[in-house]
Amino acid sequence: MATLDDLIKIDGVVAAGEFAADGKLIAYKSNMDMPPEMAAMSAQFCATVSMMFNTLAGAFSQLTPMKWVPQQGWAYSGGDMTIAVSGNKGVFIKTEKANFNELFAVLVGR
Repeated sequence: MATLDDLIKIDGVVAAGEFAADGKLIAYKSNMDMPPEMAAMSAQFCATVSMMFNTLAGAFSQLTPMKWVPQQGWAYSGGDMTIAVSGNKGVFIKTEKANFNELFAVLVGR
């Protein structure tokens, strides 16, 4: 599994963080001005969205012939930024620099 040091070195990544299932911030590294309060809010956001996707994946797996569990990761892009999460770690990355194959290979370990 990738460390925060591994994640922050990916081209375009401006912040990398680790969070608990309840949304508590465990640790973060940043190449931008990111106050601890912003990092804590981001951790809560990531945990909440991950929980929502786990619920949806379980439902879709039961309602369709497709296999959606276990969750591998998720991403959201808006404006000029993307957030990508796998497990309890995530990154903020500049979308124009994002190589999603590389990013998820490091995040998910595949």
